[in-house]
Amino acid sequence: MKPRLIILSDLWGKEKSDWISYYVELLKDNFEIHYYDCCELGEIDKSDYTEENLHSQFVDGGIERAVKNLLNTEKSQITILAFSIGGTIAWKAALKGLNVCQLFIVSSTRLRFENTIPNGIIKLYYEENDSNKPSNGWLERHSLDFEIIKNKQHNFYTEKDCAITICNKILK
Repeated sequence: MKPRLIILSDLWGKEKSDWISYYVELLKDNFEIHYYDCCELGEIDKSDYTEENLHSQFVDGGIERAVKNLLNTEKSQITILAFSIGGTIAWKAALKGLNVCQLFIVSSTRLRFENTIPNGIIKLYYEENDSNKPSNGWLERHSLDFEIIKNKQHNFYTEKDCAITICNKILK
């Protein structure tokens, strides 16, 4: 039986996540994969489908609802691959007891506000040109395994070559 991998979307959810197929294709032979739309997990209203509106809904209770819904759904041990807001949801769920053995978080800038580290193997990926990424001091202070991807912006994870790089590291 293959280990279970859950993928948590970025703040756009399934409507703008065609790029997820890069990851699924590369990982499906090694994992039983389940994809979660973080907007659905967080009960986010998408009628005003703008970054500002979605972001404010996540910050104003959506992250907590998503964590609660994820904890109610996932009961067995899992590996998580999470993007942007999905990384914050995964992190907070792991702190509340989600059974995570490995946590791969990509471009989750809100982690810079966190001071407690979940259990399990954690690998973080950030892009060099994202001004909101956690500082190197924050990353080093918490003794986190991280990689800074050179010459990339916040949504670099939607590029196929980045998906290949990240998936190769997950499969090591």
